[in-house]
Amino acid sequence: MDLGFFEKHRSWLMSAGIAAVIGLWLLSGQFGGESAAEDVAPAASTVEPERSSVRVRTQSAEEVQRTIVVNGQTAPARIVTLAAETDGRIEAVGADRGSNVARGGLVVRLDERDRSARLAQAQATVKQREVEFEARESLKSSSYVSEAQLQEAVALLEAAKAELTRAELDLSYMTIRAPFDGALQDRMVEEGDFVSRGDPVATFVDNRTIVVSADLSEFDAGQVEVGETAEARLATGEAVHGRIRYVAPVADAATRTFAVELEVDNANGDLRAGGTAELRIPAETVLAHRISPSLLTLDDAGNVGIKIINDDGEVEFVVADIALSSEDGVWVAGLPATTTIITVGQGFVASGSFVNAVPEGDSDTAVAIKSDGE
Repeated sequence: MDLGFFEKHRSWLMSAGIAAVIGLWLLSGQFGGESAAEDVAPAASTVEPERSSVRVRTQSAEEVQRTIVVNGQTAPARIVTLAAETDGRIEAVGADRGSNVARGGLVVRLDERDRSARLAQAQATVKQREVEFEARESLKSSSYVSEAQLQEAVALLEAAKAELTRAELDLSYMTIRAPFDGALQDRMVEEGDFVSRGDPVATFVDNRTIVVSADLSEFDAGQVEVGETAEARLATGEAVHGRIRYVAPVADAATRTFAVELEVDNANGDLRAGGTAELRIPAETVLAHRISPSLLTLDDAGNVGIKIINDDGEVEFVVADIALSSEDGVWVAGLPATTTIITVGQGFVASGSFVNAVPEGDSDTAVAIKSDGE
């Protein structure tokens, strides 16, 4: 090559050489990277993820009776407002507020005024009309009295009897009595007060029978029938038993729930109405597993449930269907007849993951609750 030519075009030749070297370096890196990636990929695929270890217990389901548990309140079986049925002044008070009164017992009595006199007058008028009727009837056969005159005597006699009945009722209305065995909740009048017909006098309650009322969901209402026995646990801790006396045939429009009432005998009057209570109604018999409440957990949607190991060895979350709650734990329905339940570590594994299951025992009928002695 001509040296002069090289000297003349040296800068161009050096630039072209540098560009060629860079191009070769880039091409060598591309092909080498693909080869390296191919070499690394098989090695990475052979690494298995580390499995978490959890403690499990396998147990079998047992038959239990599902219990419907709802909160309610106690109330007297009947509440009535006693009102005056005639005018008068309160002459006597027969019962204080809060006292027990037997059926027919005196609550208040009005003054007699002229009631006895009007009763005597009505009785005399009836006797007079009876004599007149008998006289006209005897003369009717002799044609001295017409049929119209005889019927007039009958009408006057019946009018006199009606007036006598009104006088007798007005005399009986002066005494207001207890309509049934119960207690005087409140009294609105005192001795000396004047009342008119229709004025409220007292509030009387039937505390010989206590009613526990609550609201049931649409599903639970179908499991309850009138006449069944049920239990109510009062706020005092006392448990009472009674009979279901009412289940609403139509749901409440606002809450879509059905009212239910439990009737409890309170003949001795020991139970007080108006407090809170927990109504426990027996329902159908189901297969359920008894577990500790501490095993219950939440999923991402906020559902309460329990984590188990399915047949494929995979963690599975099952929404808890609590059939019964007791002091020994909760009974969960809806699980397989034989279930492997995660008892330790359920909070650290996700549903769908595979874990190392470490059994707590070999008994197939073990219960997932530890006793105090364990």
